[in-house]
Amino acid sequence: MFQQLWKEVNQGKIDPVYVLSGTETYFIDETIRRMKQALEQAGEIETTIFDLEEVPVQHVMEEADTIPFFSEKKLIIAKNASFLKATDNSKEKIAHDLKALELWLRHPSDFSITLFIAPYEKLDERKKVTKQMKELAHVVHAEAPKERDLAVWIQNEVSSRQKQINEQAIQKLIELVGLDMLHLQMEVDKLCHYIGEEGTIQLEDVEELVAKTLEQDAFKLLNAYIAGDVSTAISIYHDLIRQKQEPIALVALLASQVRLMSNVYYLLSKGYHAQQIAKTLKVNPYRVKRIVEDRRGVKDTHLLKALYGLSEVDLQLKTMSGRRERYLELFLMKPLSH
Repeated sequence: MFQQLWKEVNQGKIDPVYVLSGTETYFIDETIRRMKQALEQAGEIETTIFDLEEVPVQHVMEEADTIPFFSEKKLIIAKNASFLKATDNSKEKIAHDLKALELWLRHPSDFSITLFIAPYEKLDERKKVTKQMKELAHVVHAEAPKERDLAVWIQNEVSSRQKQINEQAIQKLIELVGLDMLHLQMEVDKLCHYIGEEGTIQLEDVEELVAKTLEQDAFKLLNAYIAGDVSTAISIYHDLIRQKQEPIALVALLASQVRLMSNVYYLLSKGYHAQQIAKTLKVNPYRVKRIVEDRRGVKDTHLLKALYGLSEVDLQLKTMSGRRERYLELFLMKPLSH
């Protein structure tokens, strides 16, 4: 939907009122940027930003109805439109005149473009104001794309910079960065700049330039431990210690990963597929995909044993002195029996 909106904006087809909802901030930020760019190409614009958690919506309407002094158009950005989500009205700090808003939506000013930003997972469809917005404004929802769509988006972003990227590099980029669109865009910019005139981003470029996260290193460490590969597990652990990672934080991260694996395997046994599991557990779909692919006959008893062992290490780290990194190292040197 955002691709269609951007196309319309580039063509100069801009509506007076928009609602940009959803938790994927990349699409919202990019829409604001493109809107500004399109309006500035047609002439100077005045831009005003309101935070609806600090001021009532009446201020937005008054500004939108005030004729601009130094330009033909005004862009008004109204952030945090919390009156569109399910909330306890008694806890609202600001009193929004929603009846006045509903009337205003029927006759918005033709010299102002107003963007209501609702950075929430979903809007409250039961509210009258939400129904009015959907009827009278241009409502677009921003959500993280599926992996297949994300690969196409990366391809398009690279192509727009007159470069190319191969399939392996795309998959590795998604693996390392996840579904954070803004982070992905920054990494694409970096990679395109790095390859210069070479023209094609290769797998090796991604592996060299894109930093691995602590979460990914912990996932590899845990997989090696569960698989009985002590040397690899210890090697990764020593690298993390050299990076000044705290053993107690690593224990918590490993325990969290074990619990996630246990939950994923349980839902798999109930017939859920990877996308359903990711949505149910509210985690990155790529993490779920990796866990499913790397199962290799891991049993629930193995995960319970690992979780119990990590709880013992956690207790040792909190109650005993000596070389703190040694406790987790000893745990990793005793692999689970298969």
